Amino acid sequence: MFEFHKDKKRYFEIQTINTEEYVIPFIETVFPIEAGLHVLEVGCAEGGVIKAFIKKGCDGIGVELEKSRAETAKEFLSEYIESGKLDIIDKNIYDPSFESEFSNKFDLIVLKDVIEHIHDQEKVLIQFRKFLKPKGKIFFGFPPFNMPFGGHQQICRNPFLSRLPYFHILPAFLYRMILKAFNEDIEGLMEIKETGISINRFKSIVFKTNYKIIAEKHFLINPIYKYKFGIEAKDQYKFISKIPYLRDFLTSCVFYVIEKKD
Repeated sequence: MFEFHKDKKRYFEIQTINTEEYVIPFIETVFPIEAGLHVLEVGCAEGGVIKAFIKKGCDGIGVELEKSRAETAKEFLSEYIESGKLDIIDKNIYDPSFESEFSNKFDLIVLKDVIEHIHDQEKVLIQFRKFLKPKGKIFFGFPPFNMPFGGHQQICRNPFLSRLPYFHILPAFLYRMILKAFNEDIEGLMEIKETGISINRFKSIVFKTNYKIIAEKHFLINPIYKYKFGIEAKDQYKFISKIPYLRDFLTSCVFYVIEKKD
């Protein structure tokens, strides 16, 4: 198995395939993805997800604050950028110039494995309201924080820690001690612990910011594990999905589509 997060080209290609096979079909249960739609991906990284939408004929904007990843996205997606179907921007969505340029612009906003890295998630959902068209939708895909690898410990350099489930839910001081003992990226992994989001918290934020959920799917086995571990995706058992808190520990990935309330 290749080093999943280090092989940027392969990671890019897998994100495109995963989006084509799982993300877009899920969105299309409530919202057809058609040519000419305007799509914004927030936290687009190397651009594998947004590529799948461009291939469907959409016009896209990818936002990525990490300049090196934005540059890689521009390299990988140069043909779409040159054709005018896509632009990659390394600008903060709170920047007034971004707001003025893209107000009421998008039919769909996409966050794939991103919301769990954002501070003040309630604030960002409020901000998205400015960019959506009246009937616009937002897609979220993320791992609930309390699931076995919700701390993203798979990125740890130490092979033991990278395969150790649930240790990210330890009290912060213990978690920090372990990371320090193994010479890991303490600040980066602690930040994930601080911003990680549960299913209940996500639903609460959606309600508080005056959106409604129009599609929801829980996975026992995350679709991306097909490429990481050779394990096929599996839907969560319905009875587990109905049990608050327990479902966070046993659900490796959730998909949602939301829209503004009338």
